[in-house]
Amino acid sequence: MKIIAVIPARYASTRFPAKLMQDLGGKTVILRTYEAAVNTHLFDDVFVVTDSDLIYDEIISHGGKAIMSIKEHESGSDRIAEAIANLEVEIVVNVQGDEPFIDTEPLVKLIDVFRKDTAAQVDLASLMREIKEEEDITNPNNVKVVIDQNGFALYFSRSVIPYPREKNVGVRYMQHIGIYAFRKQALLDFYNLPMKSLEASEKLEQLRYLEFGKRIKMVETTHVGIGIDTPEDLERARLML
Repeated sequence: MKIIAVIPARYASTRFPAKLMQDLGGKTVILRTYEAAVNTHLFDDVFVVTDSDLIYDEIISHGGKAIMSIKEHESGSDRIAEAIANLEVEIVVNVQGDEPFIDTEPLVKLIDVFRKDTAAQVDLASLMREIKEEEDITNPNNVKVVIDQNGFALYFSRSVIPYPREKNVGVRYMQHIGIYAFRKQALLDFYNLPMKSLEASEKLEQLRYLEFGKRIKMVETTHVGIGIDTPEDLERARLML
């Protein structure tokens, strides 16, 4: 089973423009992320997929592998699907470009889902973690997920799901962490399917998979990514080196 990592890398960023090209201890953020993904030794290959000549040249000039996006894309899945369409691969893992401190534990869990899925029932796998604070549960920036008894996603929402009409019934609130592992065919199907009302309403690409019957296996983790979204995040990351 050939497994690759793909790192979507947009140059533009609303909160922190050009963040992936910022210096982090003598290397750019995107180069550190790429090298960290390679150094996990979990993947047969690692690619950066980008819309930026600067990012492309940064990876290639350091001996890495990069793919230029041909079209503009609204979602990470679309960008990855275009890039891997002609690659011989079975499983594609999406690694966040702004998280240079890669934790291998959740990636191993995602890959194991497909190693154990001998009946090919899983189209994609993703991560979730329990949240308990009311502020976290009600925050629309924290996407929540509910699952069935076998761990497959039933729905994702920015709203509180399930709604707590009855208290003290043992409900656990789970936050979705946007790290995915896909079967190649699921990505290609996504790329060719239209956005429907649920995805358009919540602005959550994972709902397109559910609306068209794809099965998303959720894996619980305690992982909390260390992302670089602001200049302050970058300063904290520099202190971690």
